[in-house]
Amino acid sequence: SVANHRTIIAGFVPRQSGLKPILYKETNVTLAYWCVLLAMFLPWLCAYYSKKVGGFSGNDNHYPRDFLGSTQGEAKRADAAQKNSFEIFPAFAAAVLIAHATGEASQTAINLWATLFVFSRLIYIVLYIKDMPSFRSLAWCAGLACILALFIAAI
Repeated sequence: SVANHRTIIAGFVPRQSGLKPILYKETNVTLAYWCVLLAMFLPWLCAYYSKKVGGFSGNDNHYPRDFLGSTQGEAKRADAAQKNSFEIFPAFAAAVLIAHATGEASQTAINLWATLFVFSRLIYIVLYIKDMPSFRSLAWCAGLACILALFIAAI
């Protein structure tokens, strides 16, 4: 269960005289929750790549979506991968939260499926940008299967 899972992190804790360094702190943030955070940034990674490859300049920042809509090749495909990443993220985040909330799934299963989802999305993005549509579709299906597995594990 989530209550029994602890992640050790390093950092600082506030105290009256300033920040006190700590070597570790126990937290209930699971690997699957970190995967949600990583997945949240994937669309922006795609947007960055699209803008870089597409020749984005400061003037384009007035209407960045118009710029991305006018790109071609890898830049256009990276923008499409960005849009798809935004579309699938809510289902993934919900699946992770529900799998944790029900208490029916083992933490190992939740972490496994969440990690596999992130890897499938990274592969999907690369395949999309490199214009490999059949393999890209397989990677997309793998990501969807991970989401479904999280929901099934929650039952």
